[in-house]
Amino acid sequence: QTFKYSEIPGFPMSTVQGHKGELVFGMLEGVVAVCLRGRFHSYEGYSMDLCALPVRVMRCLGVKLVVVTNAAGGLNPNNNVGDVVTITDHFAIPNLGGKNCLVGHNDPELGPRFPPMSNAYDVKLASIVASSASKLGFTDFVRPSGTYCFVSGPMYETMAEAKFLRSIGGDAVGMSTVPEVVAAHHCGLKVICLSLITNKVVMPGDNVTEAASHAEVLEAVQKRSEQIQELVKRVV
Repeated sequence: QTFKYSEIPGFPMSTVQGHKGELVFGMLEGVVAVCLRGRFHSYEGYSMDLCALPVRVMRCLGVKLVVVTNAAGGLNPNNNVGDVVTITDHFAIPNLGGKNCLVGHNDPELGPRFPPMSNAYDVKLASIVASSASKLGFTDFVRPSGTYCFVSGPMYETMAEAKFLRSIGGDAVGMSTVPEVVAAHHCGLKVICLSLITNKVVMPGDNVTEAASHAEVLEAVQKRSEQIQELVKRVV
Protein backbone atom coordinates (compact mmCIF):
# COMPACT_ATOMS: atom_id res chain seq x y z
CA GLN A 1 0.00 0.00 0.00
CA THR A 2 1.30 3.42 -0.95
CA PHE A 3 0.72 6.76 0.73
CA LYS A 4 1.87 10.07 -0.68
CA TYR A 5 3.69 12.29 1.81
CA SER A 6 1.09 14.95 1.07
CA GLU A 7 -1.57 12.61 2.52
CA ILE A 8 0.24 12.22 5.86
CA PRO A 9 -0.42 14.99 8.41
CA GLY A 10 2.77 16.73 9.51
CA PHE A 11 4.99 15.07 6.90
CA PRO A 12 7.31 17.36 4.90
CA MET A 13 7.41 17.24 1.11
CA SER A 14 10.29 16.00 -1.04
CA THR A 15 11.29 18.63 -3.60
CA VAL A 16 14.37 17.06 -5.22
CA GLN A 17 14.23 15.32 -8.61
CA GLY A 18 14.29 11.55 -8.17
CA HIS A 19 12.52 11.66 -4.79
CA LYS A 20 8.90 10.60 -5.37
CA GLY A 21 7.62 11.45 -1.90
CA GLU A 22 5.84 8.19 -1.10
CA LEU A 23 5.62 5.82 1.85
CA VAL A 24 5.27 2.23 0.62
CA PHE A 25 4.24 -0.73 2.80
CA GLY A 26 4.72 -4.29 1.61
CA MET A 27 6.60 -7.59 1.92
CA LEU A 28 10.29 -7.96 1.13
CA GLU A 29 11.61 -11.52 1.12
CA GLY A 30 8.78 -12.51 3.47
CA VAL A 31 9.45 -9.64 5.86
CA VAL A 32 7.04 -6.78 6.49
CA ALA A 33 8.80 -3.66 5.24
CA VAL A 34 8.21 0.03 4.71
CA CYS A 35 10.08 2.06 2.11
CA LEU A 36 10.55 5.82 2.03
CA ARG A 37 10.67 6.87 -1.62
CA GLY A 38 12.22 10.26 -1.07
CA ARG A 39 13.94 11.90 1.87
CA PHE A 40 14.21 15.41 3.24
CA HIS A 41 17.32 17.59 3.24
CA SER A 42 18.30 20.56 5.35
CA TYR A 43 19.10 22.51 2.17
CA GLU A 44 15.41 22.33 1.28
CA GLY A 45 14.78 24.52 4.32
CA TYR A 46 13.84 21.72 6.72
CA SER A 47 15.22 21.48 10.23
CA MET A 48 17.38 18.49 11.10
CA ASP A 49 14.52 17.38 13.33
CA LEU A 50 12.14 17.23 10.36
CA CYS A 51 14.77 15.46 8.26
CA ALA A 52 14.82 12.73 10.90
CA LEU A 53 11.04 12.61 11.42
CA PRO A 54 10.38 9.59 9.16
CA VAL A 55 12.83 7.46 11.15
CA ARG A 56 11.02 8.23 14.39
CA VAL A 57 7.73 7.38 12.72
CA MET A 58 9.24 4.05 11.65
CA ARG A 59 10.27 3.35 15.22
CA CYS A 60 6.72 4.03 16.42
CA LEU A 61 5.47 1.59 13.78
CA GLY A 62 7.64 -1.15 15.26
CA VAL A 63 10.54 -1.10 12.80
CA LYS A 64 13.72 -2.71 14.20
CA LEU A 65 16.17 -2.35 11.32
CA VAL A 66 16.85 0.63 9.05
CA VAL A 67 18.61 0.30 5.70
CA VAL A 68 19.76 3.75 4.61
CA THR A 69 20.92 4.36 1.04
CA ASN A 70 22.28 7.46 -0.60
CA ALA A 71 24.04 8.86 -3.64
CA ALA A 72 27.43 10.28 -2.73
CA GLY A 73 30.49 11.92 -4.19
CA GLY A 74 33.66 9.84 -4.15
CA LEU A 75 36.54 11.21 -2.08
CA ASN A 76 38.64 8.05 -1.98
CA PRO A 77 40.65 7.73 -5.22
CA ASN A 78 40.43 3.93 -4.95
CA ASN A 79 36.64 4.04 -5.37
CA ASN A 80 34.99 4.47 -8.75
CA VAL A 81 31.65 5.76 -9.98
CA GLY A 82 29.20 2.89 -9.52
CA ASP A 83 30.89 1.50 -6.42
CA VAL A 84 28.74 0.81 -3.35
CA VAL A 85 30.44 1.68 -0.07
CA THR A 86 29.22 0.12 3.18
CA ILE A 87 29.37 3.07 5.57
CA THR A 88 30.91 2.18 8.93
CA ASP A 89 31.47 5.69 10.32
CA HIS A 90 30.63 9.29 9.57
CA PHE A 91 31.92 12.83 9.97
CA ALA A 92 29.15 15.42 10.23
CA ILE A 93 30.25 19.02 9.88
CA PRO A 94 26.76 20.48 10.61
CA ASN A 95 26.53 18.36 13.77
CA LEU A 96 29.81 19.72 15.10
CA GLY A 97 28.34 23.20 14.71
CA GLY A 98 25.31 22.33 16.82
CA LYS A 99 22.96 21.70 13.91
CA ASN A 100 21.65 18.18 14.46
CA CYS A 101 18.41 16.32 15.06
CA LEU A 102 18.99 15.76 18.79
CA VAL A 103 19.26 19.43 19.74
CA GLY A 104 16.37 20.53 21.96
CA HIS A 105 14.04 18.61 24.22
CA ASN A 106 14.87 14.91 24.56
CA ASP A 107 12.04 12.40 24.79
CA PRO A 108 13.35 9.59 27.05
CA GLU A 109 10.83 7.21 25.48
CA LEU A 110 12.77 7.51 22.22
CA GLY A 111 16.31 7.42 23.58
CA PRO A 112 18.92 8.81 25.99
CA ARG A 113 19.95 12.44 26.25
CA PHE A 114 23.60 11.66 25.41
CA PRO A 115 23.72 8.71 23.00
CA PRO A 116 27.10 7.33 21.85
CA MET A 117 27.74 7.39 18.11
CA SER A 118 30.87 5.24 17.97
CA ASN A 119 28.62 2.22 17.35
CA ALA A 120 25.95 3.83 15.17
CA TYR A 121 26.52 1.41 12.27
CA ASP A 122 25.78 -2.24 12.98
CA VAL A 123 28.89 -4.40 12.52
CA LYS A 124 26.95 -7.64 11.96
CA LEU A 125 24.84 -6.07 9.22
CA ALA A 126 27.98 -4.76 7.51
CA SER A 127 29.35 -8.30 7.61
CA ILE A 128 26.15 -9.61 6.01
CA VAL A 129 26.54 -7.09 3.18
CA ALA A 130 30.14 -8.21 2.61
CA SER A 131 29.25 -11.92 2.54
CA SER A 132 26.22 -11.25 0.34
CA ALA A 133 28.36 -9.29 -2.11
CA SER A 134 30.69 -12.28 -2.35
CA LYS A 135 27.83 -14.73 -2.97
CA LEU A 136 26.25 -12.46 -5.58
CA GLY A 137 29.52 -11.76 -7.38
CA PHE A 138 29.45 -8.08 -6.47
CA THR A 139 32.87 -7.83 -4.81
CA ASP A 140 34.30 -5.84 -7.72
CA PHE A 141 32.13 -2.85 -6.81
CA VAL A 142 31.00 -3.32 -3.17
CA ARG A 143 33.43 -1.81 -0.66
CA PRO A 144 33.25 -3.34 2.86
CA SER A 145 33.83 -0.13 4.81
CA GLY A 146 34.05 3.62 4.49
CA THR A 147 33.50 6.96 6.19
CA TYR A 148 30.69 9.26 5.02
CA CYS A 149 31.13 13.02 5.30
CA PHE A 150 27.90 14.94 5.82
CA VAL A 151 27.71 18.50 4.47
CA SER A 152 24.65 20.72 4.25
CA GLY A 153 24.74 21.58 0.53
CA PRO A 154 23.06 22.29 -1.83
CA MET A 155 26.24 23.39 -3.61
CA TYR A 156 28.85 20.78 -4.39
CA GLU A 157 32.24 20.97 -2.69
CA THR A 158 35.03 23.35 -3.64
CA MET A 159 38.39 21.73 -4.31
CA ALA A 160 39.72 23.03 -0.99
CA GLU A 161 36.75 21.54 0.87
CA ALA A 162 37.18 18.24 -0.94
CA LYS A 163 40.87 18.13 -0.04
CA PHE A 164 40.03 18.75 3.62
CA LEU A 165 37.32 16.07 3.72
CA ARG A 166 39.68 13.52 2.21
CA SER A 167 42.46 14.51 4.62
CA ILE A 168 40.26 13.66 7.63
CA GLY A 169 39.55 10.20 6.27
CA GLY A 170 36.41 10.76 4.23
CA ASP A 171 35.60 8.19 1.55
CA ALA A 172 32.25 9.62 0.41
CA VAL A 173 30.48 12.94 0.80
CA GLY A 174 26.81 13.82 0.65
CA MET A 175 24.02 16.06 1.88
CA SER A 176 21.82 13.56 3.73
CA THR A 177 21.79 10.32 5.72
CA VAL A 178 23.41 11.40 9.00
CA PRO A 179 20.23 12.92 10.53
CA GLU A 180 18.44 9.63 9.84
CA VAL A 181 21.30 7.51 11.17
CA VAL A 182 21.62 9.59 14.35
CA ALA A 183 17.86 9.46 14.99
CA ALA A 184 17.70 5.72 14.29
CA HIS A 185 20.60 4.89 16.59
CA HIS A 186 19.25 7.24 19.26
CA CYS A 187 15.98 5.31 19.40
CA GLY A 188 17.59 1.87 19.38
CA LEU A 189 17.27 0.79 15.76
CA LYS A 190 19.90 -1.26 13.96
CA VAL A 191 21.43 0.68 11.07
CA ILE A 192 23.17 -0.29 7.85
CA CYS A 193 24.09 2.35 5.26
CA LEU A 194 25.03 1.89 1.61
CA SER A 195 26.50 4.81 -0.35
CA LEU A 196 26.50 4.65 -4.14
CA ILE A 197 29.39 6.65 -5.59
CA THR A 198 27.74 8.67 -8.33
CA ASN A 199 30.55 11.11 -9.15
CA LYS A 200 34.21 11.64 -8.38
CA VAL A 201 34.75 14.75 -6.27
CA VAL A 202 37.15 17.17 -7.95
CA MET A 203 40.41 17.55 -6.04
CA PRO A 204 43.20 20.11 -6.49
CA GLY A 205 45.36 19.01 -9.40
CA ASP A 206 42.67 16.91 -11.07
CA ASN A 207 42.43 17.32 -14.83
CA VAL A 208 38.64 17.58 -14.98
CA THR A 209 36.71 19.64 -17.51
CA GLU A 210 33.16 18.95 -16.26
CA ALA A 211 31.82 19.92 -12.84
CA ALA A 212 29.56 17.69 -10.73
CA SER A 213 25.88 17.69 -11.68
CA HIS A 214 22.63 16.16 -10.45
CA ALA A 215 22.12 14.59 -13.89
CA GLU A 216 25.16 12.33 -13.51
CA VAL A 217 23.96 11.36 -10.04
CA LEU A 218 20.61 10.17 -11.42
CA GLU A 219 22.34 8.29 -14.24
CA ALA A 220 24.63 6.39 -11.87
CA VAL A 221 21.71 5.49 -9.58
CA GLN A 222 19.73 4.07 -12.50
CA LYS A 223 22.62 1.84 -13.59
CA ARG A 224 23.20 0.28 -10.17
CA SER A 225 19.68 0.19 -8.68
CA GLU A 226 18.97 -3.51 -9.27
CA GLN A 227 22.19 -4.69 -7.61
CA ILE A 228 21.54 -2.50 -4.57
CA GLN A 229 18.05 -3.98 -4.32
CA GLU A 230 19.58 -7.47 -4.23
CA LEU A 231 21.90 -6.47 -1.39
CA VAL A 232 19.02 -4.99 0.60
CA LYS A 233 17.01 -8.21 0.18
CA ARG A 234 19.89 -10.19 1.67
CA VAL A 235 20.14 -7.85 4.67
CA VAL A 236 16.46 -8.08 5.66
